[in-house]
Amino acid sequence: DRALQLHGGYGYLSEYGIEKIVRDLRVHRILEGTNEIMNVIVARGLTESLR
Repeated sequence: DRALQLHGGYGYLSEYGIEKIVRDLRVHRILEGTNEIMNVIVARGLTESLR
């Protein structure tokens, strides 16, 4: 998101590589869940493996 803000309107143009990178990263964030949810999933996995 910061990189997109840095590039301003150019960040949305397909001629620049940042557009594809940001688009691909946002898809992963939507499909896989927020960072907070991923932290909970990882923490559960770690605590279960210690049992």
